[in-house]
Amino acid sequence: MPWNPDRYHQFQKERSAPFEDALKLITVREGLRVVDLGCGTGELTRRLADHLPGSDTLGVDSSAEMLIRAEAYARPGLRFAQGKIETFASSQQGGWDLIFSHAALQWVDNHRVLIPDLLKLLNPGGQLVVQMPHNFSHVSHRLIATIAQEEPFLTTLKGWKPDRPVLEIERYAELLFECGAAPITVFEKVYPHVLENADAIIDWIKGTALVPFSERLGDLYLSFVERIRAHLRAAMPGSPVFYGFRRILFSASLPVE
Repeated sequence: MPWNPDRYHQFQKERSAPFEDALKLITVREGLRVVDLGCGTGELTRRLADHLPGSDTLGVDSSAEMLIRAEAYARPGLRFAQGKIETFASSQQGGWDLIFSHAALQWVDNHRVLIPDLLKLLNPGGQLVVQMPHNFSHVSHRLIATIAQEEPFLTTLKGWKPDRPVLEIERYAELLFECGAAPITVFEKVYPHVLENADAIIDWIKGTALVPFSERLGDLYLSFVERIRAHLRAAMPGSPVFYGFRRILFSASLPVE
């Protein structure tokens, strides 16, 4: 899936606000072994590493384009590697003190398996901290789903539709409890973004939700985006527009043996 770092950074200020909330959930200790899953272009991973004194931090991302940018932030105690989150979760041997993920797990299937797999990688007393979008009920996402069922996009997509693996917040609390984690914090927050107009929302989702469609639709991608744009302008005709963005945040620690 081709990621565009410049497109993603277009709303960097708005995207970093939930990162700061996730950062506040971390129990800070000296010398933690840390992994940031879905590190992207690395500047927030550097912020994470700087927040944790003496930490050994690894940023993992599947996108080579993102990691090219991330390498500029590497330093002693902070490094980056290419890899998929699901592969990391199922193949690592453990030994982590903090597993952190900001706006990435929504791209990974089967959270009922993923979350327990991640917890198994923690040392006793280790912590899992996650932030991810839960904005699929917004009109922009509903339009993506609806227009993907229209021609000529339906035929080109051949029945493909993006997975939506994100669970309801109570299910994450239950999963974490079933895995023996304590204490547990799970909540949902709406981030109030005020954007210039509906076109700005299109620019936002072109850096995230529309990315999987660009590769699959090929030459039809631009007309797909323009059809969504036309409907979104009709649904949100004002200027400025309010873009309320829902996100789930949770943290959980394993008991010290």
